[in-house]
Amino acid sequence: PENPCRSQVPVGLGLAFANHYNATPGKPMQVAIACYGDGAANQGQIWESANMASLWKLPMIFCIENNHYGMGTSIDRHSSHSDYYKMGNHIPGVRMDGMNVLAVKEGMRFVKDYVGQGNGPMYVEMMTYRYHGHSMSDPGTTYRNREEIALTRSTRDPLEFVKKTLIEAGFADAEQIKETEKRIRKEVAEQVKQAKSSSPPTIEPHLFQYVYSKDGGKEQNEFPPHVRMPDFAKSKWY
Repeated sequence: PENPCRSQVPVGLGLAFANHYNATPGKPMQVAIACYGDGAANQGQIWESANMASLWKLPMIFCIENNHYGMGTSIDRHSSHSDYYKMGNHIPGVRMDGMNVLAVKEGMRFVKDYVGQGNGPMYVEMMTYRYHGHSMSDPGTTYRNREEIALTRSTRDPLEFVKKTLIEAGFADAEQIKETEKRIRKEVAEQVKQAKSSSPPTIEPHLFQYVYSKDGGKEQNEFPPHVRMPDFAKSKWY
């Protein structure tokens, strides 16, 4: 069976191939980014995609979101190589602080430029963390302790980093940030209330709208010529 934790990587490779194929000589190529977690980093389709990307020098970025525990197993227990940015062998790699928006912005600017110039693929390891369990059935504390979670939240929280940076740089003060947070929470609460009070969307036409578009514009919606439904008798032709 297909694994949704890795199946997007070969699809990303296909996009990278298309970008390479359609590139204008002498101009930077569009790049493709495939994101996956540390738990999926050793799965076969990724290695196959990396080999093809390197062989054909495709503009592909392999982005590993390393939260250190996958779905609930420490990287020390499920991977013989814990420096994920080095996993591409001769494919160059870089490690970034995924909890730091500025580091990610500037780091990805460099990676995009490098890959888009025809140098081939690159591995990117985003060092990140999740405070909660992987799912509703995961308390998140059976493979780590609460002290570790609290320490990470107090020292590496991405939102707190942004607040602190804004204040230290003089772009905002604590009161302005507080007011912004209040406004955003109010907007979110209003949207949640509206969503809960709304009726479920109908299958038609919402399921089939904006599957194709001539130029990406909302008014250029095209229905696909055929949509295959689980019950073939209910399939749609346009």
